[in-house]
Amino acid sequence: MIRGSAQRYLLGARALYKVRRRDTTEAVIGAITGSLARPQTLVLGRLDEAGVLRPVARSTPLHPDATRQLAEHLVPAAPGHPWEGVRFTTSWGSRTPLDVILVEPLLVAEIVADTAQERGAWRHPERLARLRHDVTVDDVPLFGTGPPAAAG
Repeated sequence: MIRGSAQRYLLGARALYKVRRRDTTEAVIGAITGSLARPQTLVLGRLDEAGVLRPVARSTPLHPDATRQLAEHLVPAAPGHPWEGVRFTTSWGSRTPLDVILVEPLLVAEIVADTAQERGAWRHPERLARLRHDVTVDDVPLFGTGPPAAAG
């Protein structure tokens, strides 16, 4: 929360501004909503220390350009996907089921992430910045680590 340096505190007034910090980081695409030809959102994960892909976030709806680019690279999941049998929900804290299509966890996405995490997962949907063809799944930060700390 911030207010102007020359602004005095006004009891009961809505004079403060909420500023959310957002950073970019990477995550693995493990599932999508929509179809392989027209993905709508991404379900993102990170490997834990044992090498198991753990869900960490869902993306905001994809831009049409991103949808077309992703559709060219998505590969349907083979049997044995780490999220086989996992039940996803429509939002953090929700009980409403989300229908997803599992994909091979081969693609890395750069996402714009806020700092609100709980038990290693982001609480809010994250925005896709771009696909990272230059980064491998093993290069993605491990589960439970957030965006990099701001330089100060």
